[in-house]
Amino acid sequence: MACDESTGLSDIFTRQNSASGASLDFEPDADYRFVESLEERYRCAYCRLVLRNPHQTGCGHRFCQQCILSLRELNAVPTCPVDKETIKMHEVFKDNCCKREVLNLQVFCKNIPECNSKVILGRYQEHLQQCLFESVQCMNDGCCDQILRKDLKDHLSQHCKFREEMCQYCNTYVVLINMKNHEKNDCPDYPVPCLQNCSQIILKKEIGNHQTVCPETEVDCPYKQYGCLVKVKRGKLAEHENGALREHMLQILDKNSRLEEQASHIISDLCKSLECKEIKIQQLAEAVKKCEKEFRQFTQLFGKNSNLMVSTQALASHLDKSARLESQVKQLIQLANQQQSKLDLRPLFDTIENVKQKIALMETYDQRLVVLEGQSNKHDLQINIHKAQLNKNEERFKLLEGTCYNGKLIWKIMDYKMKKKEAVEGRVLSIFSQPFYTSRCGYRLCARAYLNGDGSGKGTHVSLYFVVMRGEFDSLLPWPFKQKVTLMLLDQSGKKNHIVEVFRADPNSSSFKRPDGEMNIASGCPRFVPHTVLENTKNTYIKDDTLFLKVVVDLTDLEEL
Repeated sequence: MACDESTGLSDIFTRQNSASGASLDFEPDADYRFVESLEERYRCAYCRLVLRNPHQTGCGHRFCQQCILSLRELNAVPTCPVDKETIKMHEVFKDNCCKREVLNLQVFCKNIPECNSKVILGRYQEHLQQCLFESVQCMNDGCCDQILRKDLKDHLSQHCKFREEMCQYCNTYVVLINMKNHEKNDCPDYPVPCLQNCSQIILKKEIGNHQTVCPETEVDCPYKQYGCLVKVKRGKLAEHENGALREHMLQILDKNSRLEEQASHIISDLCKSLECKEIKIQQLAEAVKKCEKEFRQFTQLFGKNSNLMVSTQALASHLDKSARLESQVKQLIQLANQQQSKLDLRPLFDTIENVKQKIALMETYDQRLVVLEGQSNKHDLQINIHKAQLNKNEERFKLLEGTCYNGKLIWKIMDYKMKKKEAVEGRVLSIFSQPFYTSRCGYRLCARAYLNGDGSGKGTHVSLYFVVMRGEFDSLLPWPFKQKVTLMLLDQSGKKNHIVEVFRADPNSSSFKRPDGEMNIASGCPRFVPHTVLENTKNTYIKDDTLFLKVVVDLTDLEEL
Protein backbone atom coordinates (compact mmCIF):
# COMPACT_ATOMS: atom_id res chain seq x y z
CA MET A 1 0.00 0.00 0.00
CA ALA A 2 2.73 2.44 1.01
CA CYS A 3 4.67 1.52 -2.08
CA ASP A 4 1.65 2.28 -4.29
CA GLU A 5 1.15 5.67 -2.62
CA SER A 6 4.81 6.52 -3.06
CA THR A 7 4.62 5.56 -6.72
CA GLY A 8 1.45 7.61 -7.17
CA LEU A 9 2.99 10.58 -5.44
CA SER A 10 6.02 10.35 -7.70
CA ASP A 11 3.75 10.36 -10.76
CA ILE A 12 2.42 13.78 -9.66
CA PHE A 13 5.78 15.44 -10.06
CA THR A 14 6.81 13.95 -13.41
CA ARG A 15 8.90 16.43 -15.41
CA GLN A 16 10.12 16.71 -18.97
CA ASN A 17 13.57 15.64 -20.10
CA SER A 18 16.01 18.51 -19.48
CA ALA A 19 17.34 18.17 -22.98
CA SER A 20 14.07 19.52 -24.40
CA GLY A 21 15.04 23.12 -23.62
CA ALA A 22 16.20 25.55 -20.94
CA SER A 23 14.01 25.34 -17.81
CA LEU A 24 12.40 28.39 -16.14
CA ASP A 25 12.43 28.53 -12.37
CA PHE A 26 12.82 30.90 -9.41
CA GLU A 27 13.85 30.88 -5.76
CA PRO A 28 10.76 30.26 -3.57
CA ASP A 29 11.73 32.27 -0.48
CA ALA A 30 12.95 35.47 -2.13
CA ASP A 31 11.15 38.79 -1.60
CA TYR A 32 9.89 39.62 -5.10
CA ARG A 33 8.51 43.04 -6.06
CA PHE A 34 5.93 42.46 -8.77
CA VAL A 35 5.27 45.16 -11.35
CA GLU A 36 1.54 44.57 -10.82
CA SER A 37 -0.04 43.42 -7.59
CA LEU A 38 0.09 39.65 -7.21
CA GLU A 39 -3.35 38.20 -7.87
CA GLU A 40 -4.86 35.78 -5.36
CA ARG A 41 -4.96 32.95 -7.87
CA TYR A 42 -1.13 33.04 -8.06
CA ARG A 43 -0.69 32.64 -4.30
CA CYS A 44 -0.25 29.27 -2.59
CA ALA A 45 -3.27 28.42 -0.42
CA TYR A 46 -0.90 27.13 2.28
CA CYS A 47 2.20 29.38 2.45
CA ARG A 48 0.50 32.44 0.87
CA LEU A 49 3.59 33.08 -1.28
CA VAL A 50 3.81 33.05 -5.05
CA LEU A 51 3.17 29.55 -6.40
CA ARG A 52 6.26 27.49 -7.21
CA ASN A 53 5.64 24.37 -9.29
CA PRO A 54 1.86 24.76 -8.72
CA HIS A 55 -0.32 21.70 -8.18
CA GLN A 56 -4.12 21.76 -8.07
CA THR A 57 -6.20 19.60 -5.74
CA GLY A 58 -9.56 18.02 -6.40
CA CYS A 59 -11.26 20.92 -4.57
CA GLY A 60 -9.77 23.39 -7.07
CA HIS A 61 -7.16 25.13 -4.86
CA ARG A 62 -3.56 25.55 -5.86
CA PHE A 63 -0.49 24.76 -3.76
CA CYS A 64 3.28 24.77 -4.19
CA GLN A 65 4.74 21.34 -4.84
CA GLN A 66 6.69 21.45 -1.57
CA CYS A 67 3.61 22.58 0.34
CA ILE A 68 1.61 19.57 -0.90
CA LEU A 69 4.42 17.30 0.34
CA SER A 70 4.48 19.13 3.68
CA LEU A 71 0.70 18.73 4.15
CA ARG A 72 0.99 15.03 3.48
CA GLU A 73 3.87 14.62 5.94
CA LEU A 74 2.10 16.62 8.67
CA ASN A 75 -1.15 14.69 8.46
CA ALA A 76 -1.88 11.11 7.56
CA VAL A 77 -5.11 12.42 5.97
CA PRO A 78 -4.18 15.87 4.56
CA THR A 79 -6.95 18.50 4.37
CA CYS A 80 -7.22 21.69 2.36
CA PRO A 81 -6.63 24.73 4.64
CA VAL A 82 -9.18 26.75 2.63
CA ASP A 83 -12.30 24.59 2.61
CA LYS A 84 -11.14 21.76 4.95
CA GLU A 85 -11.83 19.22 2.24
CA THR A 86 -9.78 16.01 2.32
CA ILE A 87 -6.96 16.14 -0.24
CA LYS A 88 -6.93 12.96 -2.27
CA MET A 89 -3.42 12.54 -3.64
CA HIS A 90 -4.57 10.72 -6.75
CA GLU A 91 -6.66 13.78 -7.67
CA VAL A 92 -3.71 16.19 -7.35
CA PHE A 93 -2.21 17.21 -10.69
CA LYS A 94 0.51 19.54 -11.87
CA ASP A 95 -1.02 22.83 -13.09
CA ASN A 96 1.33 23.64 -15.98
CA CYS A 97 -0.95 26.39 -17.28
CA CYS A 98 -0.77 28.27 -13.97
CA LYS A 99 2.97 27.62 -13.81
CA ARG A 100 3.49 29.31 -17.20
CA GLU A 101 1.43 32.29 -16.10
CA VAL A 102 3.41 32.61 -12.82
CA LEU A 103 6.75 32.31 -14.58
CA ASN A 104 5.73 35.10 -16.99
CA LEU A 105 4.75 37.57 -14.24
CA GLN A 106 6.97 40.65 -14.39
CA VAL A 107 9.04 41.64 -11.36
CA PHE A 108 11.47 44.44 -10.56
CA CYS A 109 15.15 43.66 -10.05
CA LYS A 110 15.98 43.53 -6.34
CA ASN A 111 18.74 46.09 -6.96
CA ILE A 112 16.24 48.85 -7.75
CA PRO A 113 16.63 51.88 -8.02
CA GLU A 114 20.22 51.35 -9.33
CA CYS A 115 18.89 48.72 -11.72
CA ASN A 116 15.50 49.59 -13.27
CA SER A 117 15.13 46.32 -15.21
CA LYS A 118 11.83 44.48 -15.38
CA VAL A 119 12.08 40.74 -16.03
CA ILE A 120 9.72 37.82 -15.99
CA LEU A 121 9.84 35.72 -12.83
CA GLY A 122 11.16 32.67 -14.67
CA ARG A 123 14.20 34.63 -15.90
CA TYR A 124 14.80 36.46 -12.64
CA GLN A 125 17.79 34.30 -11.57
CA GLU A 126 19.35 34.57 -15.03
CA HIS A 127 19.04 38.36 -14.79
CA LEU A 128 20.79 38.37 -11.39
CA GLN A 129 23.66 36.39 -12.92
CA GLN A 130 24.20 39.34 -15.30
CA CYS A 131 22.96 42.35 -13.31
CA LEU A 132 25.72 44.95 -12.99
CA PHE A 133 24.37 46.05 -9.60
CA GLU A 134 24.30 42.56 -8.05
CA SER A 135 26.70 42.09 -5.15
CA VAL A 136 29.22 39.30 -5.88
CA GLN A 137 32.18 37.94 -3.96
CA CYS A 138 35.71 38.54 -5.13
CA MET A 139 37.10 35.48 -6.94
CA ASN A 140 40.62 35.77 -5.55
CA ASP A 141 41.51 33.14 -2.95
CA GLY A 142 41.42 34.61 0.57
CA CYS A 143 39.41 37.73 -0.34
CA CYS A 144 35.97 37.95 1.30
CA ASP A 145 34.98 41.36 -0.16
CA GLN A 146 31.51 41.75 -1.69
CA ILE A 147 31.54 44.05 -4.76
CA LEU A 148 29.01 45.16 -7.32
CA ARG A 149 29.47 43.23 -10.54
CA LYS A 150 30.15 46.45 -12.45
CA ASP A 151 33.08 47.22 -10.12
CA LEU A 152 34.49 43.69 -10.04
CA LYS A 153 36.98 44.21 -12.88
CA ASP A 154 38.51 47.31 -11.25
CA HIS A 155 38.58 45.55 -7.88
CA LEU A 156 40.40 42.52 -9.29
CA SER A 157 42.97 44.61 -11.16
CA GLN A 158 43.54 47.55 -8.81
CA HIS A 159 42.07 47.29 -5.31
CA CYS A 160 42.05 43.65 -4.15
CA LYS A 161 44.78 42.91 -1.62
CA PHE A 162 44.77 39.28 -2.72
CA ARG A 163 45.44 39.91 -6.43
CA GLU A 164 48.64 38.67 -7.99
CA GLU A 165 51.28 41.23 -8.92
CA MET A 166 54.67 40.77 -10.54
CA CYS A 167 57.66 41.15 -8.21
CA GLN A 168 59.69 44.11 -9.45
CA TYR A 169 62.94 42.26 -8.75
CA CYS A 170 62.51 38.63 -9.88
CA ASN A 171 59.43 38.98 -12.19
CA THR A 172 57.56 36.24 -10.28
CA TYR A 173 53.80 36.61 -9.72
CA VAL A 174 53.03 36.88 -5.98
CA VAL A 175 49.82 37.62 -4.02
CA LEU A 176 50.02 41.32 -3.17
CA ILE A 177 49.44 40.87 0.56
CA ASN A 178 52.44 38.50 0.65
CA MET A 179 54.73 40.70 -1.49
CA LYS A 180 56.80 42.14 1.38
CA ASN A 181 57.32 38.72 2.92
CA HIS A 182 58.32 37.36 -0.53
CA GLU A 183 60.84 40.14 -1.07
CA LYS A 184 62.31 39.71 2.40
CA ASN A 185 62.56 35.90 2.47
CA ASP A 186 62.14 34.33 -0.97
CA CYS A 187 63.14 36.78 -3.74
CA PRO A 188 66.68 35.91 -4.97
CA ASP A 189 67.06 39.27 -6.79
CA TYR A 190 66.06 41.44 -3.83
CA PRO A 191 68.79 44.04 -3.06
CA VAL A 192 70.15 43.85 0.49
CA PRO A 193 73.00 45.60 2.33
CA CYS A 194 76.20 43.68 2.91
CA LEU A 195 76.24 41.67 6.16
CA GLN A 196 79.58 43.31 7.04
CA ASN A 197 78.03 46.79 6.81
CA CYS A 198 79.99 47.89 3.79
CA SER A 199 78.40 50.59 1.66
CA GLN A 200 77.54 48.25 -1.21
CA ILE A 201 74.00 47.03 -2.00
CA ILE A 202 74.01 43.52 -3.47
CA LEU A 203 71.49 40.93 -4.67
CA LYS A 204 70.50 38.33 -2.09
CA LYS A 205 71.65 35.46 -4.34
CA GLU A 206 75.15 37.02 -4.65
CA ILE A 207 75.86 37.37 -0.92
CA GLY A 208 78.22 34.34 -0.91
CA ASN A 209 80.30 35.65 -3.82
CA HIS A 210 80.41 39.14 -2.34
CA GLN A 211 82.03 37.85 0.87
CA THR A 212 85.15 36.96 -1.14
CA VAL A 213 85.65 40.61 -2.24
CA CYS A 214 83.91 42.60 0.52
CA PRO A 215 86.30 45.30 1.89
CA GLU A 216 84.75 44.97 5.39
CA THR A 217 85.36 41.22 5.75
CA GLU A 218 88.17 40.32 8.19
CA VAL A 219 90.97 38.25 6.63
CA ASP A 220 94.33 36.86 7.78
CA CYS A 221 97.52 38.77 7.05
CA PRO A 222 99.34 37.33 3.97
CA TYR A 223 102.45 36.98 6.19
CA LYS A 224 100.69 34.63 8.62
CA GLN A 225 103.05 31.80 7.60
CA TYR A 226 105.97 33.95 8.76
CA GLY A 227 104.37 34.65 12.16
CA CYS A 228 102.02 37.66 11.72
CA LEU A 229 98.73 36.68 13.44
CA VAL A 230 96.89 39.95 12.84
CA LYS A 231 93.31 39.84 11.36
CA VAL A 232 92.36 42.95 9.41
CA LYS A 233 89.51 44.09 7.15
CA ARG A 234 90.20 43.43 3.47
CA GLY A 235 89.89 47.14 2.64
CA LYS A 236 92.67 48.00 5.13
CA LEU A 237 94.96 45.11 4.21
CA ALA A 238 97.27 47.24 2.06
CA GLU A 239 97.53 49.81 4.85
CA HIS A 240 98.50 47.05 7.30
CA GLU A 241 101.12 45.68 4.92
CA ASN A 242 102.69 49.10 4.47
CA GLY A 243 102.57 49.95 8.19
CA ALA A 244 104.01 46.62 9.34
CA LEU A 245 106.59 46.26 6.55
CA ARG A 246 109.61 46.34 8.98
CA GLU A 247 108.02 43.73 11.29
CA HIS A 248 107.19 41.51 8.31
CA MET A 249 110.79 41.73 7.02
CA LEU A 250 112.17 40.86 10.47
CA GLN A 251 109.78 37.88 10.69
CA ILE A 252 110.92 36.71 7.26
CA LEU A 253 114.62 37.10 8.24
CA ASP A 254 114.03 35.27 11.52
CA LYS A 255 112.35 32.35 9.77
CA ASN A 256 115.12 32.27 7.15
CA SER A 257 117.73 32.19 9.91
CA ARG A 258 116.03 29.25 11.57
CA LEU A 259 115.88 27.47 8.23
CA GLU A 260 119.64 28.11 7.65
CA GLU A 261 120.45 26.77 11.11
CA GLN A 262 118.41 23.64 10.48
CA ALA A 263 120.12 23.22 7.11
CA SER A 264 123.61 23.54 8.67
CA HIS A 265 122.82 20.83 11.25
CA ILE A 266 121.59 18.53 8.52
CA ILE A 267 124.73 19.15 6.41
CA SER A 268 126.98 18.52 9.44
CA ASP A 269 125.28 15.19 10.17
CA LEU A 270 125.64 14.19 6.53
CA CYS A 271 129.39 15.02 6.59
CA LYS A 272 129.96 12.90 9.69
CA SER A 273 128.10 10.02 8.12
CA LEU A 274 130.21 10.32 4.98
CA GLU A 275 133.48 10.29 7.03
CA CYS A 276 132.44 7.08 8.78
CA LYS A 277 131.63 5.46 5.47
CA GLU A 278 135.00 6.53 4.02
CA ILE A 279 136.84 4.94 7.00
CA LYS A 280 134.96 1.66 6.53
CA ILE A 281 135.73 1.74 2.79
CA GLN A 282 139.47 2.19 3.55
CA GLN A 283 139.40 -0.73 6.01
CA LEU A 284 137.72 -2.93 3.45
CA ALA A 285 140.27 -1.87 0.81
CA GLU A 286 143.15 -2.83 3.14
CA ALA A 287 141.56 -6.19 3.87
CA VAL A 288 141.22 -6.81 0.13
CA LYS A 289 144.86 -5.94 -0.44
CA LYS A 290 145.93 -8.29 2.37
CA CYS A 291 143.92 -11.12 0.87
CA GLU A 292 145.44 -10.49 -2.55
CA LYS A 293 148.93 -10.58 -1.01
CA GLU A 294 148.28 -13.86 0.78
CA PHE A 295 146.82 -15.33 -2.39
CA ARG A 296 149.92 -14.45 -4.36
CA GLN A 297 152.07 -16.02 -1.63
CA PHE A 298 149.97 -19.15 -1.77
CA THR A 299 150.38 -19.30 -5.53
CA GLN A 300 154.13 -18.92 -5.29
CA LEU A 301 154.24 -21.64 -2.60
CA PHE A 302 152.68 -24.19 -4.89
CA GLY A 303 154.70 -23.00 -7.85
CA LYS A 304 158.12 -23.66 -6.27
CA ASN A 305 159.42 -26.90 -4.75
CA SER A 306 162.76 -25.55 -3.54
CA ASN A 307 161.53 -24.04 -0.33
CA LEU A 308 159.58 -27.02 1.05
CA MET A 309 159.64 -25.94 4.65
CA VAL A 310 158.05 -22.62 3.88
CA SER A 311 155.47 -24.32 1.71
CA THR A 312 154.66 -26.77 4.46
CA GLN A 313 154.19 -24.03 6.99
CA ALA A 314 152.06 -21.97 4.56
CA LEU A 315 150.06 -25.07 3.73
CA ALA A 316 149.50 -25.76 7.39
CA SER A 317 148.37 -22.20 7.89
CA HIS A 318 145.87 -22.47 5.01
CA LEU A 319 144.66 -25.81 6.30
CA ASP A 320 143.98 -24.20 9.67
CA LYS A 321 142.05 -21.44 7.94
CA SER A 322 140.17 -24.04 5.88
CA ALA A 323 139.30 -25.94 9.04
CA ARG A 324 138.06 -22.80 10.69
CA LEU A 325 135.99 -21.94 7.62
CA GLU A 326 134.59 -25.49 7.51
CA SER A 327 133.67 -25.22 11.18
CA GLN A 328 131.97 -21.90 10.55
CA VAL A 329 130.09 -23.39 7.58
CA LYS A 330 128.89 -26.31 9.74
CA GLN A 331 127.74 -23.89 12.38
CA LEU A 332 125.88 -21.87 9.74
CA ILE A 333 124.26 -25.05 8.34
CA GLN A 334 123.25 -26.13 11.83
CA LEU A 335 121.85 -22.67 12.54
CA ALA A 336 119.99 -22.71 9.21
CA ASN A 337 118.48 -26.11 10.06
CA GLN A 338 117.38 -24.79 13.42
CA GLN A 339 115.81 -21.76 11.80
CA GLN A 340 114.15 -24.02 9.20
CA SER A 341 112.69 -26.19 11.95
CA LYS A 342 111.42 -23.08 13.71
CA LEU A 343 110.02 -21.68 10.47
CA ASP A 344 108.50 -24.83 8.99
CA LEU A 345 106.56 -23.72 5.89
CA ARG A 346 104.54 -26.90 5.35
CA PRO A 347 101.54 -25.71 7.47
CA LEU A 348 101.65 -22.46 5.54
CA PHE A 349 101.61 -24.36 2.23
CA ASP A 350 98.69 -26.47 3.47
CA THR A 351 96.80 -23.33 4.48
CA ILE A 352 97.46 -21.74 1.08
CA GLU A 353 96.18 -24.88 -0.65
CA ASN A 354 93.00 -24.81 1.47
CA VAL A 355 92.50 -21.14 0.62
CA LYS A 356 92.89 -21.93 -3.09
CA GLN A 357 90.24 -24.65 -2.82
CA LYS A 358 87.89 -22.27 -0.98
CA ILE A 359 88.46 -19.59 -3.64
CA ALA A 360 87.60 -22.07 -6.38
CA LEU A 361 84.47 -23.09 -4.46
CA MET A 362 83.48 -19.42 -4.02
CA GLU A 363 83.90 -18.86 -7.78
CA THR A 364 81.47 -21.72 -8.47
CA TYR A 365 79.09 -20.18 -5.90
CA ASP A 366 79.36 -16.82 -7.71
CA GLN A 367 78.42 -18.48 -11.00
CA ARG A 368 75.45 -20.16 -9.34
CA LEU A 369 74.45 -16.83 -7.75
CA VAL A 370 74.46 -15.17 -11.18
CA VAL A 371 72.15 -17.88 -12.50
CA LEU A 372 69.93 -17.65 -9.41
CA GLU A 373 69.82 -13.84 -9.70
CA GLY A 374 68.59 -14.12 -13.29
CA GLN A 375 65.93 -16.60 -12.22
CA SER A 376 64.97 -14.32 -9.30
CA ASN A 377 64.52 -11.36 -11.67
CA LYS A 378 62.24 -13.47 -13.87
CA HIS A 379 60.25 -14.52 -10.80
CA ASP A 380 59.98 -10.88 -9.64
CA LEU A 381 58.66 -9.91 -13.08
CA GLN A 382 56.06 -12.68 -12.94
CA ILE A 383 55.10 -11.67 -9.38
CA ASN A 384 54.63 -8.03 -10.45
CA ILE A 385 52.41 -9.16 -13.33
CA HIS A 386 50.34 -11.28 -10.93
CA LYS A 387 50.13 -8.41 -8.44
CA ALA A 388 48.84 -6.06 -11.15
CA GLN A 389 46.25 -8.66 -12.18
CA LEU A 390 45.24 -9.17 -8.53
CA ASN A 391 44.81 -5.39 -8.10
CA LYS A 392 42.60 -5.28 -11.19
CA ASN A 393 40.58 -8.23 -9.91
CA GLU A 394 40.27 -6.63 -6.47
CA GLU A 395 38.97 -3.38 -8.01
CA ARG A 396 36.54 -5.40 -10.13
CA PHE A 397 35.34 -7.38 -7.07
CA LYS A 398 34.82 -4.15 -5.09
CA LEU A 399 32.85 -2.71 -8.01
CA LEU A 400 30.78 -5.89 -8.26
CA GLU A 401 30.16 -5.93 -4.49
CA GLY A 402 28.72 -2.39 -4.59
CA THR A 403 26.72 -2.92 -7.79
CA CYS A 404 22.91 -3.00 -7.53
CA TYR A 405 20.77 -5.08 -9.91
CA ASN A 406 17.30 -3.87 -8.90
CA GLY A 407 17.21 -0.54 -10.77
CA LYS A 408 18.09 1.47 -7.64
CA LEU A 409 21.26 3.41 -6.83
CA ILE A 410 22.28 4.98 -3.52
CA TRP A 411 25.22 7.28 -4.30
CA LYS A 412 27.31 8.48 -1.34
CA ILE A 413 29.30 11.64 -2.18
CA MET A 414 31.96 12.41 0.45
CA ASP A 415 34.22 15.50 0.74
CA TYR A 416 31.50 17.73 -0.77
CA LYS A 417 33.31 21.03 -0.08
CA MET A 418 36.55 19.92 -1.71
CA LYS A 419 34.80 18.46 -4.77
CA LYS A 420 32.65 21.57 -5.19
CA LYS A 421 35.76 23.76 -4.99
CA GLU A 422 37.38 21.66 -7.74
CA ALA A 423 34.24 22.18 -9.86
CA VAL A 424 34.22 25.96 -9.22
CA GLU A 425 37.91 26.18 -10.22
CA GLY A 426 37.20 24.18 -13.37
CA ARG A 427 39.48 21.26 -12.50
CA VAL A 428 36.81 18.53 -12.13
CA LEU A 429 33.49 19.81 -13.51
CA SER A 430 31.50 16.61 -13.00
CA ILE A 431 31.65 13.28 -11.17
CA PHE A 432 30.14 9.87 -12.03
CA SER A 433 28.57 7.28 -9.74
CA GLN A 434 29.31 3.57 -9.85
CA PRO A 435 27.24 1.67 -12.47
CA PHE A 436 23.96 -0.06 -11.53
CA TYR A 437 21.60 -2.34 -13.45
CA THR A 438 17.87 -2.89 -13.85
CA SER A 439 18.55 -6.65 -13.49
CA ARG A 440 21.41 -9.14 -13.79
CA CYS A 441 21.18 -8.96 -17.57
CA GLY A 442 19.49 -5.56 -17.78
CA TYR A 443 20.37 -1.99 -18.72
CA ARG A 444 23.71 -0.64 -17.45
CA LEU A 445 23.20 2.85 -15.96
CA CYS A 446 24.87 5.50 -13.79
CA ALA A 447 24.39 9.04 -12.47
CA ARG A 448 26.41 12.19 -13.22
CA ALA A 449 26.53 15.23 -10.93
CA TYR A 450 27.79 18.79 -11.54
CA LEU A 451 28.34 20.14 -8.00
CA ASN A 452 28.71 23.73 -9.33
CA GLY A 453 25.86 23.33 -11.77
CA ASP A 454 25.59 22.93 -15.52
CA GLY A 455 23.76 24.96 -18.16
CA SER A 456 21.05 27.15 -16.61
CA GLY A 457 22.02 25.96 -13.12
CA LYS A 458 25.73 26.78 -13.35
CA GLY A 459 27.01 28.58 -10.28
CA THR A 460 23.67 28.41 -8.42
CA HIS A 461 22.48 24.79 -8.42
CA VAL A 462 23.65 21.21 -8.27
CA SER A 463 22.86 19.54 -11.61
CA LEU A 464 21.99 15.83 -11.58
CA TYR A 465 21.75 13.69 -14.71
CA PHE A 466 20.86 10.12 -15.63
CA VAL A 467 23.23 8.26 -18.02
CA VAL A 468 22.63 5.14 -20.12
CA MET A 469 25.90 3.18 -20.48
CA ARG A 470 26.96 0.44 -22.88
CA GLY A 471 26.29 -2.98 -21.32
CA GLU A 472 27.06 -6.61 -22.05
CA PHE A 473 23.47 -7.56 -22.91
CA ASP A 474 22.43 -4.50 -24.99
CA SER A 475 21.79 -6.64 -28.08
CA LEU A 476 19.07 -8.54 -26.16
CA LEU A 477 17.31 -5.50 -24.64
CA PRO A 478 14.50 -3.37 -26.16
CA TRP A 479 15.56 0.08 -27.43
CA PRO A 480 15.12 2.97 -26.94
CA PHE A 481 15.09 3.03 -23.15
CA LYS A 482 11.54 4.13 -22.11
CA GLN A 483 11.39 3.75 -18.32
CA LYS A 484 10.44 6.42 -15.78
CA VAL A 485 13.38 7.70 -13.69
CA THR A 486 13.24 9.29 -10.22
CA LEU A 487 16.12 11.48 -8.98
CA MET A 488 16.26 12.16 -5.22
CA LEU A 489 18.38 14.11 -2.74
CA LEU A 490 17.98 12.25 0.56
CA ASP A 491 17.26 14.06 3.83
CA GLN A 492 19.63 12.76 6.54
CA SER A 493 17.49 13.93 9.48
CA GLY A 494 15.16 10.93 9.31
CA LYS A 495 12.15 13.14 8.47
CA LYS A 496 12.24 11.98 4.84
CA ASN A 497 12.02 15.56 3.57
CA HIS A 498 13.64 14.41 0.35
CA ILE A 499 13.93 16.51 -2.80
CA VAL A 500 12.43 14.53 -5.67
CA GLU A 501 12.43 15.03 -9.44
CA VAL A 502 10.88 12.54 -11.88
CA PHE A 503 11.01 12.29 -15.65
CA ARG A 504 10.15 9.70 -18.26
CA ALA A 505 12.69 8.88 -20.92
CA ASP A 506 11.98 10.54 -24.26
CA PRO A 507 12.16 7.77 -26.90
CA ASN A 508 13.09 10.35 -29.56
CA SER A 509 16.14 11.61 -27.61
CA SER A 510 19.62 10.32 -28.47
CA SER A 511 20.22 10.03 -24.72
CA PHE A 512 18.07 6.88 -24.57
CA LYS A 513 19.02 5.04 -27.77
CA ARG A 514 21.34 2.03 -27.71
CA PRO A 515 24.84 3.43 -26.87
CA ASP A 516 27.38 3.51 -29.69
CA GLY A 517 30.22 4.51 -27.37
CA GLU A 518 30.92 3.92 -23.68
CA MET A 519 27.88 6.00 -22.66
CA ASN A 520 25.16 8.27 -24.06
CA ILE A 521 24.69 12.01 -23.48
CA ALA A 522 23.46 12.60 -19.93
CA SER A 523 19.86 13.68 -19.37
CA GLY A 524 18.22 15.04 -16.24
CA CYS A 525 17.87 18.19 -14.15
CA PRO A 526 20.31 21.11 -14.60
CA ARG A 527 18.61 22.93 -11.67
CA PHE A 528 18.11 19.91 -9.45
CA VAL A 529 18.69 21.65 -6.10
CA PRO A 530 19.87 25.23 -5.33
CA HIS A 531 23.10 25.64 -3.39
CA THR A 532 21.22 27.86 -0.92
CA VAL A 533 18.86 25.00 -0.04
CA LEU A 534 21.49 22.26 -0.09
CA GLU A 535 24.03 24.12 2.06
CA ASN A 536 21.54 25.76 4.42
CA THR A 537 22.45 24.75 7.99
CA LYS A 538 18.76 24.44 8.84
CA ASN A 539 18.50 21.54 6.39
CA THR A 540 20.22 18.20 6.85
CA TYR A 541 20.95 17.26 3.27
CA ILE A 542 24.69 17.51 4.01
CA LYS A 543 26.08 15.87 7.13
CA ASP A 544 29.77 15.37 7.93
CA ASP A 545 30.55 16.89 4.49
CA THR A 546 28.64 13.98 2.86
CA LEU A 547 25.40 13.86 0.86
CA PHE A 548 23.36 10.98 -0.54
CA LEU A 549 21.70 10.87 -3.97
CA LYS A 550 19.25 8.20 -5.02
CA VAL A 551 18.22 7.13 -8.51
CA VAL A 552 15.25 4.80 -9.01
CA VAL A 553 14.23 3.28 -12.35
CA ASP A 554 10.59 2.18 -12.64
CA LEU A 555 10.77 -1.48 -13.68
CA THR A 556 7.06 -1.71 -14.58
CA ASP A 557 6.46 -3.51 -17.88
CA LEU A 558 10.18 -4.33 -18.10
CA GLU A 559 10.72 -8.02 -18.79
CA GLU A 560 13.78 -9.78 -17.39
CA LEU A 561 15.89 -11.88 -19.75
